[in-house]
Parts: sequence; structure tokens; C-alpha cells
Amino acid sequence: QVQLVESGGGLVQAGGSLRLSCTASGSFFIFDVMRWYRQAPGKQRELVAAVRSGGSTNYADSVKGRFTISRDNAKNTVYLQMNSLKPEDTAVYYCNAGGTLIMRAYDYWGQGTQVTVSS
Repeated sequence: QVQLVESGGGLVQAGGSLRLSCTASGSFFIFDVMRWYRQAPGKQRELVAAVRSGGSTNYADSVKGRFTISRDNAKNTVYLQMNSLKPEDTAVYYCNAGGTLIMRAYDYWGQGTQVTVSS
């Protein structure tokens, strides 16, 4: 059973930084793509950033230039370095791993970690 466990959330002042980590256990393969989503109170879950197994990345416009996603395939871990944080970045951040394996799609989620940015 694949499990994703996030860590690194917390309370930070505006302009500060946090680094989120998400480590997968129970997997014997490298995920095609790993993503970070976030969901603020009363809002829909939105994609923040994604990184493919080869290293290519993409970001939501709202975080470009401030957030950096990276992954360590050997550790099955994905990171999200968040700099210049704003109060509007406050949300629960979720890790996601997806792709296909032997022509079957998979989609795993972590339990989420709270990020709160105070003004």
C-alpha cells in the first residue's frame, strides 16, 4: 500500500520561507509525476506545482518565482521550497503522485499539512 506523508508545514510571517517534504512509502517504482496542491478555506483545491520523473516542472502563476518544486527519486521524496510567503498562500498543502504503471493509472494523496502565513 503506497502512502504519502507530508511534513514541514507551520506558521510563518509574511515574507518568510517554509520547506515542505513528502515521502512515499510502499512503492517499488518511480512516480511519473509528483505534485503539490493546496486548498484554502472555502476554495477549491488548486495545483501549485508539479515535477516529472525527468525533472521538468510547472507552476501556478501565483507562485512562479517564489516556490520551487524538486524531487529525489532515490528517496521517493518531493519538496516544495516556498519563499516570500504571502497571507494568501495560507492553505492545507497536499502531496500527490500520479501516472501509469503497466497501462494502469494510479493516483495517491497525502493527508495534507497546514501552512499559515500571518500578515
